[in-house]
Amino acid sequence: MKKTSPITIIIYIFLVFMAVLYLAPLFWVFNVSFKTNAEIFTAPFALPKAPTIDNFTFAWTAGKLGIATLNSFLVCVITLILSMVIGSMAAFGIARLRWKLAKLSLTYFLLGMMIPVHCVLIPLFTRFAKVSLTNSLVGLVLPYLTFALPITIFIMVGFFESMPNELIESACIDGATIYQIFFKVCLPLGKTGLFVTGLMTFIANWNELLLAMVFISDDLKKTLPVSLSKFVGPYNTNYSQMFAAIIIAIIPTIIVYCAFSNQIVDGLTAGAVKG
Repeated sequence: MKKTSPITIIIYIFLVFMAVLYLAPLFWVFNVSFKTNAEIFTAPFALPKAPTIDNFTFAWTAGKLGIATLNSFLVCVITLILSMVIGSMAAFGIARLRWKLAKLSLTYFLLGMMIPVHCVLIPLFTRFAKVSLTNSLVGLVLPYLTFALPITIFIMVGFFESMPNELIESACIDGATIYQIFFKVCLPLGKTGLFVTGLMTFIANWNELLLAMVFISDDLKKTLPVSLSKFVGPYNTNYSQMFAAIIIAIIPTIIVYCAFSNQIVDGLTAGAVKG
């Protein structure tokens, strides 16, 4: 039997410690979401004496998390689809087509990664107010898409550049058009990159608060992070209902991440090595 080296044991202990460190708060929030406020303050780390789902029911109905979840889902899915389609097309044009401004175009898109949302918040609000987009889900999709495109293009350019030139040349010899090469050859080979960028875009937009809070004032159009903020009041906070709402909010991201975790690892590994 092969002996395990002390360094390997130390690495495993460290990884287990980090896993507990990150998962313990999540389990604690899940535990207290089934308690009453009195139980949270008297026994915050104990199991609930009489678990109740009333907190979840209140958060979903009175807290209007149902409509907020639907709004967040619509905004995130629309942004996800548009960013993947537009971003992959732009990345293909930069990586595989030969034209003089390809590198300059990539630099232009990457500049978007350096601009914080706080710098453009006021200009965006004033512009959108003039065209009646400040209280609309479309007004959220546009900035979300704008901030998602740079990282999508950056990652997909790496995937398209790593593809063998022989595949493109063979498709050209067989008479494939540029659109056929993109949709039937390059895009299927770059699907791991799409998984990575898609998940990053979905989670980032699902948790986005600042733009949604500034642009949306109608309760029926508010997204999930904005609705969560309503559970914290200036003079009183119902912690049990707030923690139940938090659990409802993070469940979709956990499901999405667990479903595509293998594709993410494969995508990051493939994008790190070229040739």
